[in-house]
Amino acid sequence: MEEEKKPDQYLFIREVASITQLHPQTLRNYEKWGLVKPRRSEGNVRLYSLEDVEKIKKIKVFTQDLGINLAGVEVIFKLTEQIEELQKERDDIKKQLEEKNKKIDTEPPVKE
Repeated sequence: MEEEKKPDQYLFIREVASITQLHPQTLRNYEKWGLVKPRRSEGNVRLYSLEDVEKIKKIKVFTQDLGINLAGVEVIFKLTEQIEELQKERDDIKKQLEEKNKKIDTEPPVKE
């Protein structure tokens, strides 16, 4: 039985290759394209997080199942990141508006 991985646990390239059923050179190419950015050990060994592994699985679906090339995958990831940033910005603005509305509602009316 496979042991449960902790969120801060890192995997070597051969382990990620085995999990994803991709060749290690393919994983290196993904890094070269900037699609994944594994950490590096003091000895410059690639260390993949579980988040990296999930991203690699998405890349595999995009490229092998959907026929999207790596440039297309790069665009998808950049657009997804922009959408997430805009959603966060929207949520922050919404929160600010709610706080201002709450403040206006709790202030006593101004006499003229």
